[in-house]
Amino acid sequence: MTVYRVTEVIGTSKTSWEEAAREAIKTASLTLRDLRVAEVVEQDITLGEAGSVESFRTKLRLSFKYERPWQGEATAGAA
Repeated sequence: MTVYRVTEVIGTSKTSWEEAAREAIKTASLTLRDLRVAEVVEQDITLGEAGSVESFRTKLRLSFKYERPWQGEATAGAA
């Protein structure tokens, strides 16, 4: 049986929503292993003076494989 955990991250970019998503995944992959799926939840734009586009933001829901504690499966059910 496999269990996955889901977490939300937000990436930002000066150029595009796609780059913002790539940045979020790249950064999350530094601390999360076995990333499986990235689902775009929301996209927005931050605006500056006179309505100019400052940055693109992409919110992602990332799923990754949940790992058992270090003891492993042999001791997981032991009490």
